[in-house]
Amino acid sequence: MTAPGVTVDITMAMDLTVKICGLRSPQTLDAALDAGADMVGFVLFPPSPRHVEFAAAEALAARAASRAVTVALTVDADDAWLGRAIAALRPGLLQLHGRETPERVRAVKARFGLPVMKAIAVETAADLAAVPAFAAAADRILFDARAPRDATRPGGHGTPFDWRILKNLDPRVPFMLSGGLDPGNVAAAVAATTASGVDVSSGVERRPGEKDPALIRAFVAAARGRGEDTRCDPTPPGAGARTGA
Repeated sequence: MTAPGVTVDITMAMDLTVKICGLRSPQTLDAALDAGADMVGFVLFPPSPRHVEFAAAEALAARAASRAVTVALTVDADDAWLGRAIAALRPGLLQLHGRETPERVRAVKARFGLPVMKAIAVETAADLAAVPAFAAAADRILFDARAPRDATRPGGHGTPFDWRILKNLDPRVPFMLSGGLDPGNVAAAVAATTASGVDVSSGVERRPGEKDPALIRAFVAAARGRGEDTRCDPTPPGAGARTGA
């Protein structure tokens, strides 16, 4: 169920872009595609438990062709690594999930000619100061919870940030929401923000790097307004806590 006073707009939910990230096997990719995910993401970052080698990523991307937008996720990658990622996946979108600057985003777009989604780590409202510069450079913003200081990767830690931080965000900024989303809270997250899309990885896993097809189906259904939101508070647990592809 949703929180008292929180209404989930079913029309908005149906138009929502749903991305399942960190896919590593044909079985879980098929689950995401069959469930109706709009985007499927492949992590090309060796420290992550969701990392896939280029050969495996190429096969998975080919399997997803024409059924969903393929997203190549990299972290502070140089042009050589990006070139290999693009050659393997032929992605429809590049996701830059590291400490890339607006200037780096522009350079990547200019060199490779692909749309770019830039992840911004969020912990407090002060973190939104970087949004205008990145919004001017990237095609879309992804808000993710800030990783712990000792983390070896910037995302995929399964802890949400306080969605209310985004309340006064410029409505012209196209963004997706990530960080601690799961089948039980995604409807509330959509209701609490103006996000045009949601992105999940650890929230549909049995353990780090191992996706659960049933959770994938449940997440897509909940995001689309076809599932039951089991949380009563639209503010995520641990709101404001630090998190971390």
